[in-house]
Amino acid sequence: MFYQQSGSLRENIATSRCLYGPFRHALATSDGKFSKPIGRLKDEGKHACPFPLPTICGINPRQRFCGKSRCYISSYSAQSKQIQPIELSTCSGYSEHVKKSNRTCAYYKSEDYDIADAKVDSLTSIEESSEAVLVEGNVPKVSSWWEQFPKRWVIVLLCFTAFLLCNMDRVNMSIAILPMSKEFNWNSTTVGLIQSSFFWGYLLTQIVGGIWADKIGGKLVLGFGVVWWSVATILTPIAAKIGLPFLLTMRAFMGIGEGVAMPAMNNMLSKWIPVSERSRALALVYSGMYLGSVTGLAVSPALINRFGWPSVFYSFGSLGSIWFALWLSKAYSSPKDDPELSVEEKRLILGGNISKEPVSVIPWKLILSKAPVWALIVSHFCHNWGTFILLTWMPTYYNQVLKFNLTESGLFCVLPWLTMAVFANIGGWIADTLVSRGLSITAVRKIMQSIGFLGPAFFLTQLSHVKTPAMAVLCMACSQGSDAFSQSGLYSNHQDIGPRYSGVLLGLSNTAGVLAGVFGTAATGYILQRGSWDDVFKVAVALYIIGTLIWNLFSTGERILE
Repeated sequence: MFYQQSGSLRENIATSRCLYGPFRHALATSDGKFSKPIGRLKDEGKHACPFPLPTICGINPRQRFCGKSRCYISSYSAQSKQIQPIELSTCSGYSEHVKKSNRTCAYYKSEDYDIADAKVDSLTSIEESSEAVLVEGNVPKVSSWWEQFPKRWVIVLLCFTAFLLCNMDRVNMSIAILPMSKEFNWNSTTVGLIQSSFFWGYLLTQIVGGIWADKIGGKLVLGFGVVWWSVATILTPIAAKIGLPFLLTMRAFMGIGEGVAMPAMNNMLSKWIPVSERSRALALVYSGMYLGSVTGLAVSPALINRFGWPSVFYSFGSLGSIWFALWLSKAYSSPKDDPELSVEEKRLILGGNISKEPVSVIPWKLILSKAPVWALIVSHFCHNWGTFILLTWMPTYYNQVLKFNLTESGLFCVLPWLTMAVFANIGGWIADTLVSRGLSITAVRKIMQSIGFLGPAFFLTQLSHVKTPAMAVLCMACSQGSDAFSQSGLYSNHQDIGPRYSGVLLGLSNTAGVLAGVFGTAATGYILQRGSWDDVFKVAVALYIIGTLIWNLFSTGERILE
């Protein structure tokens, strides 16, 4: 079939069944128009020709060549409206004819194709003529919903799951230590030593983990951390049965693995998450820690009662292997390393910025000379002092002051973790909404962290005035709920001021935070021997106020480290 060109384009595309079949042409132009048919060829008498077509510019349409149909296509020149015949070789796959002055490329196959919705790409040749190429692969492919899910949020969910496992493996010892102490005849001093041994390793790898993540990428470091602490968790019952020194070493090893998790995660999200989604992403990841504590505290007693205390370590530790398999197949340290990332999402993540290579040298002098860095370190210390003493001493407070039994105390201990998980995500949405509406990042970070400091300070001062246990539990829950707004304050600020060094910055500030937890927990016991719970809360409130002042005076949301 021959077609008459519609429009002023130069090129036509032919797809035909050339091999012993009807001679068909479908001509398409790059603007989506199709040529209209003006006649039909006859192939050796097998197919009717509705009008006489003896010769067009010297072409005999009834020729045979080696038993196969000979196909023709014409190239139309906009300058001279004379039709120039171009002979194409017999086609059994792809065929191309090139004419130096003005060439036309026709791709055609031996099957019928529906090209109604096909896309035509225009290519420029070296002779300054153009080719219109019908590319079958350009037809949009319908993807399943999980393939269309943003890759950056896949990274966030994997980090969330890692932190869920992190706290599940950490808090299971607080439940299992009860039957273990009976079996091995441990006194309270030994129990305290075992509980604290985790922090020996945890402190060692905060800064080191940040350096590794910033230099070699967060994927390798976080993957190493999860595998390391999962293996240590599984080996804990074996170490306990061998002897106390082996158990203390294994708990310290577990702390080494978990110590790299926060710096590595922070490095990953600094590369994957745009600033407009940063608070929500971090809030979701940190809420995994809170929900991990809830899950560990809720599931461990049932496992111990049914299968014995070793089952907690075996079951929780084995979950890390499943996570690691997903992490290897789905995670990449930065968007530029992901071959499946769409152009649109990469443009959104990078925001027009060029993704920089991992750092090779950490500029310690420059980092420690910046006032906002010290504001982060001091504020993290003040924040964790109050947070750790509440979470560590809360069961004792419920039992001694509110006169709850141990079952009720354990039940109410879950409440603040749930409250923090909910309010962390609420705070993240609020912070990102304020940023998207034009409020400066500095103002948003100061507002959210001020809530994270002054909220707990206010509710702790109310504990001495409440008269009922229900109101006391409500105050504690509100204190921890407002504390969770810190995830959109200081915990998001590392990526603001130095995204390339976010792992190191978090390692520095979290080291101060862990020290606050260690010293604060010990100081609370010392204060209770000589004073009251009101004195414990007054110290925490004083540090919250100091942190508020330092944060609002010296912190910033602007990038200060390139």
